Amino acid sequence: MRERVRAGEREAFAELYERYAQAVHQHALWLTGDRASAEDIMSETFLTAWQARARLHDDGGSLRPWLLGIATHKAENARRSLRRRLAFLARQRQSPVVEDFAPAVAGRIDDARRLEAVQSALDRLRRHEREVLSLCVWSGLDYRQTAEALGVPIGTVRSRLSRARAKLARFADEAEGNPEPRTARGEMKGEAALAALPVREETA
Repeated sequence: MRERVRAGEREAFAELYERYAQAVHQHALWLTGDRASAEDIMSETFLTAWQARARLHDDGGSLRPWLLGIATHKAENARRSLRRRLAFLARQRQSPVVEDFAPAVAGRIDDARRLEAVQSALDRLRRHEREVLSLCVWSGLDYRQTAEALGVPIGTVRSRLSRARAKLARFADEAEGNPEPRTARGEMKGEAALAALPVREETA
């Protein structure tokens, strides 16, 4: 598929979209915490991929790391844009908040609360730590693939992920007011376990 995408075959690009659109959307959702933004990022990612297809290397494996790398940059741009908009609105006259009386679905509420909790912790990480954590833990890339997606050495991926996990564990302890029970391996329970998920070793 790599060669076909690089050659500009529209059928191959359609297959690429069908295969990886959901993964790109989920990755963007973890990074932004907003479904609408994730949809925009997914669209922008595939548009950019089409425009940059000629720069793909002839050899290589899955195109998933390439797409997630693009999505990572798009998500960071979206986060910066959102911060600017919020800062602008904060300077404006506050309007009364109108409560949304639309019926809510319990499952969606739980998902939103979980996503909000994760986003709150992610926002306290540095950008590079946030990106590595999302790619390795939630998007399931191994160290080599994450390094490929971000254009950094594998050792850098390992060190950033280690720092991110340590910080998330500390944030979770602070939120609880005391250390959570640890397993024999030192992993945390509850939402904090997200930071302790295993990462696949890089493949040969």
